[in-house]
Amino acid sequence: AGGISEKGQRITLEAVVSTQSTGKEVQIPFFKKILLMANICDHCGFRDSEVKSAGGISEKGQRITLKMTDSDMDLDRDILKSETASVSIPELGVQLTCGALGGRFTTIEGLLNQVKDQLESINPFTLGDSSTESSANRMGDVIQGIQDVIEHKKLVELIVEDAAGNSYIQNVYAPDEDPNLTVEEYERTEEDNDNLGITHMKTEGYEDDES
Repeated sequence: AGGISEKGQRITLEAVVSTQSTGKEVQIPFFKKILLMANICDHCGFRDSEVKSAGGISEKGQRITLKMTDSDMDLDRDILKSETASVSIPELGVQLTCGALGGRFTTIEGLLNQVKDQLESINPFTLGDSSTESSANRMGDVIQGIQDVIEHKKLVELIVEDAAGNSYIQNVYAPDEDPNLTVEEYERTEEDNDNLGITHMKTEGYEDDES
């Protein structure tokens, strides 16, 4: 299928230059369509990619829980983390709020590497303040824990919670049920709807307003 292309603007260290943005709609098996976006700066060669849902917001929020049992199989699972999803690993004390990392379509291993990079970039030890040393040590333990998972030394539980219901973890047993994967739907709170910008969105009765 053909993609879409448009010219955008990106600010670089050198100057404001024209950036080529391309997107392609992809159907994820047993899930839904997504839009893969790629941005390439013609000036500095910067490359970036992100994922957006090609559909709308689901009727309910969704919580996906993966209990890792086999490193080889689980780290290779595809995962779609939408821009509205949070990621947590309770055993390691990891909690990334929605918006962190943006939308990503990768593998579990790829996501863990991105989470590790994100945590390393905010490690308080890099600030050089002795008062933050204990925090840095705790952060170091978390980062090492993630590395242990990546290196097949540890099995953890990974939770993706998405109020928009647009995230996904691959069911490796599909079309059969995956014994290590749980998908739960839940009613969104008013705060969830506020964050999604749909609290005051009117979907019924608008015809009456026009009459």
